[in-house]
Amino acid sequence: MKKLVCALALVFMVLGSLCAQEFVYKDATQLTLTGKLFNDTPNPYHRVDTVRFKGFTEGENIQVRCPAGMAVLFRTDAPSVAVRCTYGYKNNASNTMGIALRGFDLYIKEGIRWQFAASKEGREGESVTLISSMDDSMKECMLYLPMYSELYSLEIGVPAGKSLEALPSPFRHRVGIFGSSFTQGISISRTGMSYPDQFTRHTGIQMLSLGCSGNCKLQPYFAEVLKAADVDALVFDSFSNPSGEMIRERLFPFIESIQEAHPDIPLIFMQTIHRCSTHFNLSSRKNEEAKIAAAEELMKEACKRYKNVYFIRPCAHDEWHETSVDGTHPDDYGYTLWARSIEKPICKILRKYGLK
Repeated sequence: MKKLVCALALVFMVLGSLCAQEFVYKDATQLTLTGKLFNDTPNPYHRVDTVRFKGFTEGENIQVRCPAGMAVLFRTDAPSVAVRCTYGYKNNASNTMGIALRGFDLYIKEGIRWQFAASKEGREGESVTLISSMDDSMKECMLYLPMYSELYSLEIGVPAGKSLEALPSPFRHRVGIFGSSFTQGISISRTGMSYPDQFTRHTGIQMLSLGCSGNCKLQPYFAEVLKAADVDALVFDSFSNPSGEMIRERLFPFIESIQEAHPDIPLIFMQTIHRCSTHFNLSSRKNEEAKIAAAEELMKEACKRYKNVYFIRPCAHDEWHETSVDGTHPDDYGYTLWARSIEKPICKILRKYGLK
């Protein structure tokens, strides 16, 4: 009996190996990459070329090389889809699921809606089947890339004999968004649940994420990056990381620097969101109140002083304040509330500039 069990196990291993070998892979660079701020980075999965742009700290260098907000668009009639990748940096934060930090999140178009299909963490150099047992109809797919890990290579696989081709991007315009860990997506459960990605799926307007956890502080060298970007509008979650004093010191020079390169596009600044850590932690409350007050005061003046500058107020909590993961970052539902809360005000502003 023991020999039979071992023999059967060997047969299943061989069959599994043969099935894995039936996947035919295509380099993701041969498909359509969306959500990318710069299209000419030496590594296609980097958001910023850190050789071209200087001034970043070691942590910021890592963050801008992670493909947060980027996705691969393709069309296939395959019943199964697999990925095979190699990593550079891999993040292991405790307040965000590994599927979001290091994994892949697959959506498939269903009617006019992008519908979640599957999500899994990648394995270095190994094939990972994201989904199987689908029908053989032609499907439009969008695969979100890791939120906080660097990719060196990525291949997408389908069974032999099935088609895999680039899908033209259905998203319109290029709206850059520079922000904090909120914008990068810390505490989401899977990589497509960041509020910029939800905004893009729901409105069809493409957001290009430059979320950098803990490091969106109105720095002049980030202004240089945004000045070089080909964008139709810019959105900023820029009051979540800096102190009130830093906001007062840096905001106006930051706006003026960006308007040197982008004098005619809207610059939409968002107030920071409510943090549940302020309910009982008096130090946290004092710090948050100071930055909120500074943003309110200076943005009131900025909207009068500068043309094409706007200020909106997002919301990432409900009446029960049950959306926080760690006292700072919202969960998926909180980020959904954030995305929905900014849709109307941002779209209203964009329409003034012919961006519909």
